[in-house]
Amino acid sequence: MNAAQQKMSDTPRLASRVAALALVAGSMLAGCQALDGQRAKPVSAEVAQAREQAKNTMQQVQAVQAPVTADDATRIGAALAEEGLLKEALVQFEKAIADNPLFAPAYIGAGNAHYKLENLPAAEKNFARAATLEPSNFEAQFMHGLVLQELTRYDESIRAYNKALELNPVDFGANLNLGTAYLQVEEAREALPFAQKAVELRPEDGNARTNLGAVYAALGRHEEAITEWNQASELMQLSPKLLLNMADSYNRLRQYDEMVSTLDEVVKLEPSATAYERLGSGLFRQGQFDQALEAFVRSVELDGNHFPAHNGVGVTLLQRWLQSGQQDTVAHNEAMRALRRSLQIEKNQPRVLELLTRYKD
Repeated sequence: MNAAQQKMSDTPRLASRVAALALVAGSMLAGCQALDGQRAKPVSAEVAQAREQAKNTMQQVQAVQAPVTADDATRIGAALAEEGLLKEALVQFEKAIADNPLFAPAYIGAGNAHYKLENLPAAEKNFARAATLEPSNFEAQFMHGLVLQELTRYDESIRAYNKALELNPVDFGANLNLGTAYLQVEEAREALPFAQKAVELRPEDGNARTNLGAVYAALGRHEEAITEWNQASELMQLSPKLLLNMADSYNRLRQYDEMVSTLDEVVKLEPSATAYERLGSGLFRQGQFDQALEAFVRSVELDGNHFPAHNGVGVTLLQRWLQSGQQDTVAHNEAMRALRRSLQIEKNQPRVLELLTRYKD
């Protein structure tokens, strides 16, 4: 049965309920009428309930009979979405779109509901339609950019964010996200003004400072990157990934003590092959070869295919062999084994091939 037939079949049933309830209410009221000019007795709870049921049923009849406009359905959908009833809200937004396919707020409502339900393709489709219907609608343009970014369609998201910023140049989220999107396509110079604007708009936002630090690092401005990340660390807990980036900037600046200290924190928070390999690199540069070897070995244990760790093992053991006056043949043989294993995993390593050729005998 379609929706129209359902409405037609519901209407007589609802009307019958109204009539029945009215009769009940009438009979109950009749027993409460005052006799001989006396004042009416108070209405009983049963009568009041019957009246309320009759009123509600009549409203249902009117609702079935009255047409619902796109604006009405969108408002109902928004109210349902606010209560977390997203699937029910989508039904209303779809009704609104069916009533008026050119009504942009309905598409925005549907897009938001789909986004919260993690149905990104459907969300993108609705936001794209809304942005086309109302190019001057900031929410449509911004949300379209956000969903495109999460779908890794970065070039398209950049265009959408730029349109949003034409409408509102000082929106924090649009500046922050546009800077991030440019960084994701490795256009750090394009990202910089938007990342800086986000920090200017909200200096106390840790995410904004984190993003600006990443842009500075991509531009090779490592001192400025570390400054931003240190300020971010006072505003939020830094993720292990961000701490790895900070350690890399310390490495580029040859600040190995700070590099090792940062990586010590990383392996406590989230031990990984990458973290231990970089810790080994920092320790090697400090001249702590035994500790470096331990870190490289730990990295290999966590991920046997992490070829930089095999390189670390090989180079550290070669260092031990050289320090022994080339007498420690065990160290030499194990170094060669580690470097050959690295080349098996990743063949395009001319420097490793050079080491193997130079020291194989």
